[in-house]
Amino acid sequence: MAASELIQDSGDIRPHVEADVTTTNPTLPPHPPMVANGNPARHATSPPLPGDAHDGKNKHERSKLSSLLQNQLIHSLSSGLRRHCDYVKISVPEERANRLPKEWWKTGVAFLYALFNLFFTTVVITIVHERVPDKSVSPPLPDKFFDYVDRVPWAFTVTEVNGLILVGLWFVQWIFLKHKAIVGRRCFFLIGTLYMYRCVTMYITTLPVPGKHMVCAPKLYNNSTGKIWRILRLISGGGLSLTGSHLMCGDFLYSGHTVMLTLSYLFIKEYSPRWMWWYHWFCWLLSASGVVCILIGHEHYSIDVVIGYFVTTRTFWWYHTMANTHTLRHAPSNYLSRTWWNVAFNFLERNVQTTVPIVFSWPVALPSSCRQRYRMVEGGRDE
Repeated sequence: MAASELIQDSGDIRPHVEADVTTTNPTLPPHPPMVANGNPARHATSPPLPGDAHDGKNKHERSKLSSLLQNQLIHSLSSGLRRHCDYVKISVPEERANRLPKEWWKTGVAFLYALFNLFFTTVVITIVHERVPDKSVSPPLPDKFFDYVDRVPWAFTVTEVNGLILVGLWFVQWIFLKHKAIVGRRCFFLIGTLYMYRCVTMYITTLPVPGKHMVCAPKLYNNSTGKIWRILRLISGGGLSLTGSHLMCGDFLYSGHTVMLTLSYLFIKEYSPRWMWWYHWFCWLLSASGVVCILIGHEHYSIDVVIGYFVTTRTFWWYHTMANTHTLRHAPSNYLSRTWWNVAFNFLERNVQTTVPIVFSWPVALPSSCRQRYRMVEGGRDE
C-alpha cells in the first residue's frame, strides 16, 4: 500500500516534507601556472587527489541525505496517522458471516431420534421382563461389590434424586445457552444412541435379578393389551422407581441411571465456563455419589455400572473430538470416522465451522427498559 493512501483523509491533509539540502563541492586546487610550452608546472609538494577517495566521500554524503529523508518521512507518516487514525481503513478479507448456524430443524430430527429410542427402550424392557428367570431357579450372580457392601434400602432413592437434580440443572443451563440449537442436537443424538446400545445389550443377554429384595411384576406372556398398558405406565412415570412406574426386571446390562448421571455431568462441564469450578465439583459429586448408590442399593451388578460409564464417556468424547477438531473430519488417517454414526455426525455438524463458544443469553426477548444480556465467552478451552 502506498504511503500517500495511508495518510490521506477526508480533509485532504497531507504531511509536508521539507528538506534543506546543501551540497558542498570539494575545494579544487588552484590552477597551476602555465609555462611557455603550454604544459602546467609540476609541484612535488601537491599530489593529486585520488579518484576513489572522491567517490567514497560522495557516497557517504548521499547515504546521509537518504537517511535524513527517510527519518523525516517516517516521522511525518506517524504524526499523520496519530492525528487522523479515525479515518484510516484497512480492508481485510471477510470471513463467512455465519459459522454457527442454528438449523433448528436438525435439532428436531435429533429430538425425534432420541424420543424413538427412549420409547423403543420401554418396549424392549417389556419383552425382556418376560424372559427373566425366577429368583428361586436362578439366584443372583456373584458380585464382588455385594460381597463387601451390604444393601442400603434408601440408596437407590438418592440415585434418582441426584439424577433429577442434574437433569434439571442441565436443562436450565441449556435454555440460557446462545447456541442451544447446536448443543441440543448433540445431546439428543447421544441420548438416542446410548439408549439404542442399551436396547441391544439387554436384549441379547438377560441377566437374573441382582438381589433377592427385588420385586418383579408378574409375567403376562401372550397378553398384548397388558404389555401395552405397562409400556404406557413406564413412559408416564419416566421409568423411575420413585414414581412407582418401574416394576419390571431385566433391564440390567447396562445401567440407564448411570448413563443419565454421567451424560448430564459431561454436558454441564463441557458447556459452562472453566472458572465455575465449584459448579463442576458440585455436579461431579452428585453424579459420582448417584452412581455409587446404585451399587449400594444392589439395583445393578457392578458390570452394569462399569459398562454404562465406559460407553457413555467414550461416545461423548469421540463425538466432541470430531466436532471440535475440524481437520479430523476429512482426514484419511482419522479412524474415528469409521464409526457407524459418522454419516449422522456429518449431517448434524456439516455447517458448524468452528468450536461452539460458551455464550449465555436470555432465552426470550425482554422489553428494552429491562433488557440485560450477560455474555460469558472463554478465551480458550484449556484455561
